[in-house]
Amino acid sequence: MSKTIDQIPEADRPREKLLRKGAKALSDQELLAILLGKGTPAIDVMTLAEKLAKVVDEKGLNLRVEDLKQFGAVGDAKATLILAAIEFARRRIKPEGAKIETPADLLPHVRHYADRKQEHFLCATINGANEILNIRVVSMGLIDRSPVHPREVFADALTDRACAIIVAHNHPSGPLEPSPSDLDVTRQLKAAGEVVGISVLDHIIFNRTGYFSFLENGLL
Repeated sequence: MSKTIDQIPEADRPREKLLRKGAKALSDQELLAILLGKGTPAIDVMTLAEKLAKVVDEKGLNLRVEDLKQFGAVGDAKATLILAAIEFARRRIKPEGAKIETPADLLPHVRHYADRKQEHFLCATINGANEILNIRVVSMGLIDRSPVHPREVFADALTDRACAIIVAHNHPSGPLEPSPSDLDVTRQLKAAGEVVGISVLDHIIFNRTGYFSFLENGLL
């Protein structure tokens, strides 16, 4: 459970922290807390931001007003502010349409997950021009593993009419080398992709300082 805003020293609260250290120093939860401004008597702003961050992870660029308003503490004003901020950033940074030529090209779009304490399994859907269509969190697991099933990975890829996918997950602890479970999951996804006609271009394991590519290491 995260701390409430009142439990955080004033100098370390999201807005003050941003002013001192810049936006890059803030977690996703802290950035959302700034956009929300405040919580309600029923739910603290930090708790609300934590819940919303999970929804944003799951929906990616398909996030809708209804997704944000499901908690009750978010009304039209806050929901539209968050969606406007995401769209404003998307139009300039353009993760949608960004071209992927090497595994490292995906890292700037997923690196912020490296700080998560749980393992997040991500799927980037790719079109025929090797451009990103969307990036979503497929599953979240324990500190050392994130269970995932091919149907969960390919469901969104089929919705996006993707030609290919790149999957990735963060390693909150330990080495970047793939575990036996990572190898098994990759084999299952490759086999499933051949059935549905969607190629698995790579599986990337990453942390704050580096990454491991199945493709680059001849494992795909």
